[in-house]
Amino acid sequence: MRVPLTSNRRSMGLNLTPMIDVVFLLIVFFLLSTHLVQQESHTELNLPTAASGHEPPAESPPRVTVNLLPDGQVMLGNTEAPLDEVAQRLRFERERTSGDLEVRIRADRTLPYGAVEPILLACAKAGIWNVTFAVHKKER
Repeated sequence: MRVPLTSNRRSMGLNLTPMIDVVFLLIVFFLLSTHLVQQESHTELNLPTAASGHEPPAESPPRVTVNLLPDGQVMLGNTEAPLDEVAQRLRFERERTSGDLEVRIRADRTLPYGAVEPILLACAKAGIWNVTFAVHKKER
């Protein structure tokens, strides 16, 4: 018996279209999230200078940035936050990240300590003890 050389069966192929769609969605997500993270730490502030300090480690816990603008306005991330809501929002973020949260305070150098103190008290009320200040390194 002779075997036919051509087969009537179709070859099965792998449809890569859904996988390519998912990859493009991931790329867009990471581009947008990176842009939003950069915006919260690139708010134009005249930061104070410090003679000592250290760079943050590469592997740091999740961080919330609090920007204190020269006019006394409080920005939690990119959004304006009333001072009386800061403790609630920080507590929510701490619970969402299983208690391991860093708060970075970026305050204008012209602000008095009295403007920074309510943020420190809000961190204490929220149970956050890992608080850092963003500063410029003093030129020697």
